[in-house]
Amino acid sequence: MQATSELSLLSLLLDASVPVQLVMLILLGISVLSWAYIFSKRTTLKRTQEQTRRFEDDFWAGGDLTVLQQSIATRRDEHGALARIFESGMTEFIKARRNHTTGPAALDGPRRAMRASYQREIDNLETRLNFLASAGSVSPYIGLLGTVWGIMHAFIGLSGMQQATLASVAPGIAEALIATAIGLFAAIPAVVAYNRFTNEIDRVAVRFEGFIDEFLNILQRQVN
Repeated sequence: MQATSELSLLSLLLDASVPVQLVMLILLGISVLSWAYIFSKRTTLKRTQEQTRRFEDDFWAGGDLTVLQQSIATRRDEHGALARIFESGMTEFIKARRNHTTGPAALDGPRRAMRASYQREIDNLETRLNFLASAGSVSPYIGLLGTVWGIMHAFIGLSGMQQATLASVAPGIAEALIATAIGLFAAIPAVVAYNRFTNEIDRVAVRFEGFIDEFLNILQRQVN
């Protein structure tokens, strides 16, 4: 590897060996996808929280639950995840009442429907979190691979020189360390976002579960 009198990030990237450049491109792709998923998930969670808050206000306003269920059924996407959970349970409860089902059996259908809907909604919220977790755990190792290869390539180049100087070693070492830096740049935001989103989804899940229990108690008072 030839020594350069002035090191710059661009020159190190362009002069890097092909395997190191491939590692950098992979890490760049992971970083771009991670940030795209981070912004998308942030928007989704914010919208879910706002829709949940609006639905809870409508639900606890004391109106007719049948009317609320019908309004949600016509525009399910606009009302949000919790509204869809309610709508699935209320629909099953209305069917049970039409079939003259009474007692605890009248709540079996709504309970199963809401649990199934709850799981679907949580699964949707958790979409692509696995990618962020993988990016956070794998990216440093990919960067380390580029670093190891770059250092090895630098020392192989030095083996043919009569006298090794700092100016000869510096470009190769700097090239190698850039791969690790890019790996950390891709990993750190992914890990932070994954932990934050996981915590927010857990809080939303607890909120959903609490509503399901409260709604079942309301339905139970109606069948008794």
